[in-house]
Amino acid sequence: MKLFVLILFILVYVLILAFPRYKVFSAGGAALLTAGGVLIAGISTFSAFLSSINYNVILMLLGIMLTVGLFSDSGMPNRLADKLMSKIPNALPAIIIICVLSGLISALIDNVATVLMLAPIGLALAKKAEVSPIPVIIGISVSSNLQGAATLVGDTTSIMLGDYAGMSFMDFFFLDGKVSIFWAVELGMILTIPVLYFIFRKENKRISIASEHINVTSYVPSILLILNIVLLIVTSFIEKKPDITNGIICMVIGIIGFVYYVIKFKANVIETAKKHIDYETIFFLLFLFVLIFAVEQVGIIADISKFFAKIGSSNVFLLYTLIVFGSVFISAFIDNIPYVATMLPVISSLCVSLPGVEPNLLYFGLLIGATLGGNITPVGASANVVGIGILRKEGYKVQNKDFFKIGIPFTLVAVLGGYLLTYLVWGL
Repeated sequence: MKLFVLILFILVYVLILAFPRYKVFSAGGAALLTAGGVLIAGISTFSAFLSSINYNVILMLLGIMLTVGLFSDSGMPNRLADKLMSKIPNALPAIIIICVLSGLISALIDNVATVLMLAPIGLALAKKAEVSPIPVIIGISVSSNLQGAATLVGDTTSIMLGDYAGMSFMDFFFLDGKVSIFWAVELGMILTIPVLYFIFRKENKRISIASEHINVTSYVPSILLILNIVLLIVTSFIEKKPDITNGIICMVIGIIGFVYYVIKFKANVIETAKKHIDYETIFFLLFLFVLIFAVEQVGIIADISKFFAKIGSSNVFLLYTLIVFGSVFISAFIDNIPYVATMLPVISSLCVSLPGVEPNLLYFGLLIGATLGGNITPVGASANVVGIGILRKEGYKVQNKDFFKIGIPFTLVAVLGGYLLTYLVWGL
C-alpha cells in the first residue's frame, strides 16, 4: 500500500507540473484512488479523511474571496495603486514595496489571506504601469510565505513549534538571551530585495500618470477588509481558541459584504458568487488535503523523518544542514504541516541522544526550511496556489517557468540567510 500511495503521489505532482490546466482532475483522481486504497486496507477511516480537510483554510478562502472580490469591484485597489504610483512614479520600487508589504502583513495573519488582500492592488498596479501582473502576483505570494516563520502567529507551523517547545510570542524575537528566528527570517527578507530588483529590473521605467479622479463605488468593502485584518490579528493572541476561528471570522465578514452588495446594487446572487469565488482553487486544495493525509497515514512522512535521524545523528552540522535543505525540498511538494508535526518529536529525541546539541538550532532550522520550501514550486504552498488561481481567473496563463524563475532564487537566498544566522547564533 505504501508503494502504491507513493507512486500515485509522485505521479500527481508530475501531472500537476506538466499539465497545470488539469490539476484539479489530477489531484481529484489521485485523492480518490489513494483514499480508496487506504480505506480498503483498513489503515484509516472515512471519518478520519473528512477530519483531515483543513476546514479553517477553506472557510478563510471562501470568506476572503468574497470580501476581496467586493473590495476589488469597489474601485479602491485602483485608487490605492494610483496613490502609490503618484508617490513613486516608477514601476520597479512600487512592485518591491508591495512585495515587502505582503511579507510584513503575513507575519501577523495567514499567508493566503494576505495574498487575497493584496492581489487586487497588485493587479491594478501592474495595469497602470503597463507590466505583466504574473510576476507581480507571484512576488506577492512568495513574499507572504517568507514571513510565515517570523512570529508565533505567522503560520500554522509556527504555532505548532510554539506549542511543542513551550515558546511564547516574544520567544520568536529573543530567546535565552539570543536573537531568535524572527531575525533570521528578516535577514532572509532583506537579502531577497536585491533578488526582486534583479527579477523586475526590466520594469525600471518612469510612468507618467494622468491626473484623474477614480470613483470608489462603496467604502464598505474596504472597511470590512480592514476589520477582517484586525480581527485576525487580535484572535491570534487568544489561547485555546477553536481551530476554525479564523475561518468563521472571514466567512461571517464575507457573507455580510456579499449581502450588502446584493442588496445595494440589486445584483444577481448566483452570478455574484460565481464572479468572486474561485471554485477550482477550493476543490484543488480539498483534494490535496485528502492526498497528503493518505501519504501521512501509510507512513511515508515518518520514513522521511527516520532518514534524517539515521544520516545526520553523528554530526550536528550535517544534521542541521540536512534538516534545513531537506525540509526545503520536501515542502516544495507536500504540505508542511504533517511533516513538521512528525519532525518535532524526532528532533526532540535526537537532542536527548546527542548531548550538548541545542534543540532550538534544529527547531528553527526545521521551521525555516519547511516554511520557505513551499516557494520552490507553484503547488508547494496554499498562497502560491491561490495567487496563480487569481491570475488564471483574470485570464492570464501562468507557466511553470514563470514561477520557477522567481520562486527558486528567492527561496535559496532567503533560506541561506536564515540558515547561516541561525547556525552562527545557536550552533556555535
